[in-house]
Amino acid sequence: MNDDLFERGLEIRKAVIGAEFVDKALAAADDFNMPMQRLTTEYCWGAVWGRDGLPHKVRSMINLAMLSALNRPTEFKTHVGGALRNGVSQDEIREVLMQVAIYCGIPAGVEAFRLAKEAIADFERNEKS
Repeated sequence: MNDDLFERGLEIRKAVIGAEFVDKALAAADDFNMPMQRLTTEYCWGAVWGRDGLPHKVRSMINLAMLSALNRPTEFKTHVGGALRNGVSQDEIREVLMQVAIYCGIPAGVEAFRLAKEAIADFERNEKS
């Protein structure tokens, strides 16, 4: 494993999805799942999110579309908060989800809108406290 890439990934991961969330995930890691935490932090966040080819805002919008299409509700809700932190507006999230509804099907779009509404409310509540 690459410690420099891990540290870069950790910095980006905390900036996007929140330091509290990341710290909690790492603190809960044990011998069984710590390798997955390292893999995610190094390669997802360090190697890919750390690339210069796309701004984080665009990466967030792409993630929302892919996670909706893949029906990954927990990750989707986490990434709605990340998208908001990366400057994606609620209007832009709505447009991404409209695209999802057309290309992935109305049920996927309906579910994504429902989850996004919950995640936006959670984000706003947490930002106020």
